[in-house]
Order: sequence, then structure tokens, then C-alpha cells
Amino acid sequence: MAAQWIVGLLRDRNIPFLICGGLAAKGYGSERDLNDIDLFVPGEHFSSVVQAGQKFVSKAAAHRQEEGWDLTYVQFKYEGIKVEVGSADSAKIFDAGNQTWVPLNIDFSRYSTVHLLGLQLPLMLKDDLVQYKSALSRPVDIEDVRAIRESA
Repeated sequence: MAAQWIVGLLRDRNIPFLICGGLAAKGYGSERDLNDIDLFVPGEHFSSVVQAGQKFVSKAAAHRQEEGWDLTYVQFKYEGIKVEVGSADSAKIFDAGNQTWVPLNIDFSRYSTVHLLGLQLPLMLKDDLVQYKSALSRPVDIEDVRAIRESA
């Protein structure tokens, strides 16, 4: 399965990572179906992740600005599941309330270990996740934030 594949790839190389997005929201009580698996790695490890997963790349590693995100990421497709790995270096999100781009500070020392998909996963802290999803304010983010707050 996709989660086992990417986590194995990262752990074999001792690369720190942080699960964010819908999978992290699931770990905190969101019930919606996952579209993909989103995670961040430190910028200095990004190219080795891209190389290690080379045969599963479905969107080449590049800096992109789309859907409220401004970051460098690669998309893998593993057994039909999209796995998006972002570089934590200078990642930004669009704050819908203030109509401005703001830095997304990814701190790999701040996480919560949660058992999900049969794995122990480092999830972005609940407060950090709620904060960035509230800023993005896309329908899917609003739904996640509501579910996280209700399950708290």
C-alpha cells in the first residue's frame, strides 16, 4: 500500500517527515475519504526522495503555485494512490482571509505520533494543522477543521 511504501522509503534513509493534509486530519478525527497522502521532508533531503521514488513519479519535482499552495513538491503514484511529498524549504500557503501568501513553517520537531493505516506516523500537530487549514479555507479544509474540532 502507498503509505507503507513512502514511509518505508523515508525510514530506510533516515529522512525525517511530517504527515499533513487529509491523512493528518484523519488522525485527528476527520472521516472524509482521502484524495492522496501529503507529507513534507526537509529541503536538504528532497532530491534524494525524488530519486528514490523515481519509477513512481507522476508529476515531476518542481516549484508550483496552485490551489493555495506555493512550494516545491513531487507527486508519486503508487498502486493508484497519489503521494505528494513537499520540500519544507520556503513553502507558503495562501491565507484566504487576508488575501496574502504566508510562510508555512514546517517544524520537524513538532509532531504527534498516531497509529494510522497500520503505521506509527508523525502527524503535524493538531493546532498547526487547524491553523493552516483555516488559512487555506478551501471547502475540504473547512470540512476537516470542523471534524477535528468536533472529535476533540
